[in-house]
Amino acid sequence: MISLDTLSMFLAVSETELIEELAISLLASPQLSSFFKKFPKLKSALTRDLPQWKAEVLQQMKSTAVPDDLEIEFTRFRDCQTLSQASFSAQLPALLDWLTQQHSPFAEQARQLTEHSDIQQVSVAQQTLFLQRWRLSLTLQTLTLNQQLLEQEREKLLAELQQRLAMSGQLAPVLGDDDAAAGRLWDMTRGTLQRGDYQLIVQYGDFLAGQPELLKLAEQLGRSREAKAVLAEEAPPEPFHQLVREPESVPEEVNGLHQSDDILRLLPPELATLGISELEMEFYRRLVEKRLLTYRLQGESWHDKVTLRPVTHQHHDQQPRGPFIVCVDTSGSMGGFNERCAKAFCLALLKVALADNRRCHIMLFADQVISYELTAGDGISQAIRFLSQRFRGGTDLAACLDAVLQKLASTAWKDADAVILSDFIAQRLPEALVKRTRDHQQQQHQRFHAVAMSDHGKPGIMRIFDHIWRFDTGLKSRLLRRWQR
Repeated sequence: MISLDTLSMFLAVSETELIEELAISLLASPQLSSFFKKFPKLKSALTRDLPQWKAEVLQQMKSTAVPDDLEIEFTRFRDCQTLSQASFSAQLPALLDWLTQQHSPFAEQARQLTEHSDIQQVSVAQQTLFLQRWRLSLTLQTLTLNQQLLEQEREKLLAELQQRLAMSGQLAPVLGDDDAAAGRLWDMTRGTLQRGDYQLIVQYGDFLAGQPELLKLAEQLGRSREAKAVLAEEAPPEPFHQLVREPESVPEEVNGLHQSDDILRLLPPELATLGISELEMEFYRRLVEKRLLTYRLQGESWHDKVTLRPVTHQHHDQQPRGPFIVCVDTSGSMGGFNERCAKAFCLALLKVALADNRRCHIMLFADQVISYELTAGDGISQAIRFLSQRFRGGTDLAACLDAVLQKLASTAWKDADAVILSDFIAQRLPEALVKRTRDHQQQQHQRFHAVAMSDHGKPGIMRIFDHIWRFDTGLKSRLLRRWQR
């Protein structure tokens, strides 16, 4: 069996050039061009995937078998190339009949090449011309096969791209508003999701847009490891030199020319235009526009002013920004508006994770712990499954925190930030679990954040957290936030 790639190599057909032409025509298609004008950041993400797609198409060509009739004809052609003039002349009548029986595209042209000559005594020139034309016919057949295969791949890829572009275009305003996030979002759109599937993310994105405090809270939590400037203790102030402009107690001095409407400081040529009737109107026009040439006077100068200021040092936290492990309380008390806020907040954290190239792992805890990794290759599908969950269970915070500590003990998640999203109306945590959490905070320098969605949470539970971020979902707080906007 001869592959299409092998046949193309023998006939000197450049598959790489064919693939390049196909890629150029694909990017220039009206469907993609109009989309890229609207979402230019996604074009760079698609361009980044083109080399991989080209390699896949080339591999497809290498594994595609040539049709049997073309393979047989090519084998016969290759055998004829090694024949001498006498042998070729002897086999030519049978060869013409064989081409006709095979329904070869070259059969008719072969008979035209030999109808005005003695086929029993073919010259070297006639033999060469016959083989060249036969080779050209085989090359055209091979090109046709290549183009058919490339056209199939093009239609297949275009359908996939249109689906992914439609999905990315819908999700980009929600999750990917910069180049890094758009690129990762593009990678996550591989799959067979339909339009109705990811509309749930769009709906929660619209809800998040109406709760800007949630998005701001997620961004603050994501930046919680930034460096902070603090004053050095018991350090004497240091002198600070600064150039300042101060008025001088000296008469004004001419310091060049400029354009203005100052009549008292006009240059003589400007005054001369008043005596010329043809230029008088031009003088008044330039006066109104403040474009008359006048002397510039200056009575200020620069001085070196020395002031004392306190010494400041920049303290940098050397720990890198790690992934997020977000634990969401799905108890009955977290239903309704709390549920919508919790899911929208997770989308906001996912947006931060995509922009900073971080991982985002969601753990739902009620009677059992269910996990979703939203930044995985199928992250969009997992996000849809997460948003489809209903909050109707109990509150088993201890089991969830135990699962978080086990995950933080692994190498891949040692730099993670743990975020617990709950109303913290739960049972008291076991002392052994509290001690394990303290050990992680002190020895591994891992951070635990609490996002409290109620003012009625138990303070004893929240004492273990490094940071407590509050977003009260009570009616009074909701009305107050709306009024403050």
